[in-house]
Amino acid sequence: MGYDLSRLRQVSDQVAVVGVGDTDYAKDYEAARVARQEGREEIGALDSYGLAALAFRRALADSGLKKEDIDGIAVGGPVVHQRVCEILGINPVWGIEGHQSDILLPLAVQAIASGACTTVALIYGNAQRSMGTRYGGGGIGSDQPTSYYYYHPWGWSSQGAHYAMMFKAHQLMYGSTEEQLGTVSRTIRKHAMLNDNAVMKTPISEDEYNNARYIARPLKIYDYCLVNDGGVAIILTTKERAKDLPKTPVLVSGFGRATAEIGATQLRDRMFDLYHEVLKQSGDQAFAMSQMTTKDVGHFQTYDAFSVHLPINLEGFGFCKPGEGLEYIQDGRIEIGGELPCNTSGGMLSESYMQSWNHQVEAVRQLRHEAGRRQVEDVQTSMFCHHGSGGAFSIMYRRGN
Repeated sequence: MGYDLSRLRQVSDQVAVVGVGDTDYAKDYEAARVARQEGREEIGALDSYGLAALAFRRALADSGLKKEDIDGIAVGGPVVHQRVCEILGINPVWGIEGHQSDILLPLAVQAIASGACTTVALIYGNAQRSMGTRYGGGGIGSDQPTSYYYYHPWGWSSQGAHYAMMFKAHQLMYGSTEEQLGTVSRTIRKHAMLNDNAVMKTPISEDEYNNARYIARPLKIYDYCLVNDGGVAIILTTKERAKDLPKTPVLVSGFGRATAEIGATQLRDRMFDLYHEVLKQSGDQAFAMSQMTTKDVGHFQTYDAFSVHLPINLEGFGFCKPGEGLEYIQDGRIEIGGELPCNTSGGMLSESYMQSWNHQVEAVRQLRHEAGRRQVEDVQTSMFCHHGSGGAFSIMYRRGN
């Protein structure tokens, strides 16, 4: 099994998200675009540390806490833990650096539950568009086999090429079509149109998707996420302390992680299994810890660097059978008002590419019933998931009292 369910259940619902904050993605995108267009070398509106600091100030105000209350910190993106603490004026007793929110948040929950600290700020800042960060090609780590994302003895190294291969495998195994996949991008863009902070708010018609240019066949430009400057902060504390704070607490009910490191650089999971096995393992842990099933999930947030993430994750977590993910998402099922609303803020395909940090913020706002025009009616639970980085990760949230 690899985990102790009885001990995990003691942690379930004991830690709450009490504050969230993000930067102005649409303005961040425009500032970076103008700077690049004018040939200026400076960062757009703010650098990575400025974006992180702005998000933190907004999350702190949202929580009703004071800066002095923060005694733990988890930092993601290209920013460094020590410098972030110096800028914010915080001396935490617990801290960690990482990248993905789905890895850092469960660690923060465990730190609070164990008594290592009482209140953790998870902070992310990334001026990636302004800095010209390249995810693939001659970019990060392309010369060394440190990550199968960028180790490319096959002659290509972009994440887009990897996921194009995955979708092609899905087509060959299950008969799925590009037209079916287009439902993902069109639906998520439709949700982004209800979000004033989303970068992309122009609708995508079926003809526009079908006739769009290929980036790595069979994936088209609308199947790719945005690369955008931005910052996100999330504040966690104990359930008891959350009772005295102004916002409805959002409880962390469960989480799961399963890895597929053996054979990762040979892409076995992407070529043959499509991550279904590790997704199932991760989901089984999160469901067991939270004492939920797929039937209890009222809102679904999935990492969507590429559109194909969504149907494969739905299959792996058991919302439908392997090979049926693209049929499952048709006929409005994943729209707001549908059976399983997905990526309701516009996700990384249309809101902003924040390496999944923005997905956590949207889950919290939905469960607080603060999502405005895109609110899922009376939603009580939300699930986040991600596959990549050699495995699968999941988080279960529940609306508190």
